[in-house]
Amino acid sequence: MTPYGIVYTRHMFTRSLHLFVAAATLCASGVAAESYPLKPIRMVITYPPGGNTDLVGRALAQKLGPLIGQLVVVDNRGGAGGIMGTMITRQSAADGYTIMLGTSAGMVTNPLLSSKLTYDPVRDFAPVSMVVIVPQLLVINPQLPAKNVRELIALAKARPGYLSAGSSGVGTPNHLGTEMLKGLAGVNIVHVPYKGGGPAIVDLIGGQIHMAFSSVPSVLPHIKAGRLNALGVGGAKRSPSLPDLPTIAEAGVPGYEYTTWYGIFAPAGTPRTIVALLNAQIVKSLAAPDLNEYFASQGADPSPSTPDELRRYMAEESARWAKTIKAANIRLE
Repeated sequence: MTPYGIVYTRHMFTRSLHLFVAAATLCASGVAAESYPLKPIRMVITYPPGGNTDLVGRALAQKLGPLIGQLVVVDNRGGAGGIMGTMITRQSAADGYTIMLGTSAGMVTNPLLSSKLTYDPVRDFAPVSMVVIVPQLLVINPQLPAKNVRELIALAKARPGYLSAGSSGVGTPNHLGTEMLKGLAGVNIVHVPYKGGGPAIVDLIGGQIHMAFSSVPSVLPHIKAGRLNALGVGGAKRSPSLPDLPTIAEAGVPGYEYTTWYGIFAPAGTPRTIVALLNAQIVKSLAAPDLNEYFASQGADPSPSTPDELRRYMAEESARWAKTIKAANIRLE
């Protein structure tokens, strides 16, 4: 046999081996999808235990496990504003055994605020389903002479730079919610960043600042006790917890919409059949009356979606927040 014949034979053998491996991989992938899940599923939560993200994730995990036929184990990986847990998920095998409860900050606003993130929410993740949308409330100190959003805006326009708004830090969702209000209403309100939402609410009650955005569970007891006044809901619809409270858009700032949300994501490349199976069981979980009641008690609206709906929603959120971030010149570097 000539040397050319030997080269040709090796080439053919190598090519055949590659085709065999590719076919075997596809076959194994199909079998895995059909028999999935064969072992417990890890749900990465990108914040420490005890917060709203953790409460939502654990409640979903407890309901999802029996429906999917395997234990769903919560793995809290807090750190770097959610980046640590996001990177752990990104680097995990795309086999359906690691999923993540992603947040609006981690999957939309943080990538807009910083060019140094080492993940891309669109390229590196497969959306599975939205879980809940959490409307935010605009609350003020009761001593402030404003009974509604229109009066607050009028006060801000009459005294530029007088009103102050607290947040849990620069670039956090409630900071961005304040900047969106400032931009749409055309007012000058001073932003006061804190090291967390709790200290901001304490100072708001004490009168050191005038206003803030916060989630319903964080401020509802203070509203009922008269320590804070609620002026509006940031979401597109009214909150079931405060049905008589108008949205901020209704109350005088057309186009305003600020919510936070949580959704389930898998590493990019996770088989579509597995994503579809996870989606179906998450949707079924979110239809359970007891889970609905629990989320309502936390001020969260169950909002199941298809993977494509979640992808589109992320794109819409990204476009909307990009305008606010650019107008306010906010960067996290």
